[in-house]
Amino acid sequence: MALLQVNLFSKSLMRTVPVNVILPVDKLTFPGMPVREENPYKTLYLLHGIFGNYTDWVTGTRIQRFAEEHDLAVVMPSGDNAFYVDQPESNNFYGEFIGRELVELTRKMFPLSRKREDTFIAGLSMGGYGAMRNGLKYSDTFGCIAALSGGFHIEEMASCTNEDGLFFTTRHYAQAVFGDLDQLLSGDKNPKYLVKRLKEEGKPLPKIYMACGDKDSLLPANEDLAAFLKEQGADITFEIGPGAHEWDFWDTYIKKAIDWLPTEKTGLGVSSGNVGI
Repeated sequence: MALLQVNLFSKSLMRTVPVNVILPVDKLTFPGMPVREENPYKTLYLLHGIFGNYTDWVTGTRIQRFAEEHDLAVVMPSGDNAFYVDQPESNNFYGEFIGRELVELTRKMFPLSRKREDTFIAGLSMGGYGAMRNGLKYSDTFGCIAALSGGFHIEEMASCTNEDGLFFTTRHYAQAVFGDLDQLLSGDKNPKYLVKRLKEEGKPLPKIYMACGDKDSLLPANEDLAAFLKEQGADITFEIGPGAHEWDFWDTYIKKAIDWLPTEKTGLGVSSGNVGI
């Protein structure tokens, strides 16, 4: 399994950004073993949470092993603490970067499928929100969305009045990230708004997987969004499992999410983690 660090220039962010890429191109095939056909790889764009960066998923979970088992390419960018949405005032168009530019650039660089049904987006916490928002906003690109412990508490953020405390709990931070908070719930940074708009336009919703820990403070917000999606007729799988807002939960449930995705899971070829002995 090839693990690559790519530094690419983003026009959406106007700077060079680092990206980790898992690419299952280097599997060993012994004589007599079947060989995978040379088809473009199905791809998962995988987003980190707040405080994190492009290395989080590789260091915090067994994502490389899970991707290898499914012949799945995985692209892991950095999103700073910006919730993966556009912030025009600072020229940080994170949504544009994640939903369009990164996909276009990596498809030029690597043998990735260009089909919607082969292109997925997922994330945890802030990245769970980013995956849901951008998966819906760019639904022509992404066929499946997976959100683990998603930061879907935007109704709380819209009405936030805190002036002190941890930076990400303050109104100043919410305004810096989302802009005019009075418009937050009625615009395309609200997943519920995007679902309704897609339905009005007669466009198909991506298939959706959500999971949250039973001890996670974000569980109520996840339950609320999952119930809304079901009411809207979305093809959604929602699981509540043991755990809190922690890597043990995300390691377990990113495997479940990848198992849920329509991947190849051929099991063809071996690597340093499985030499077939």
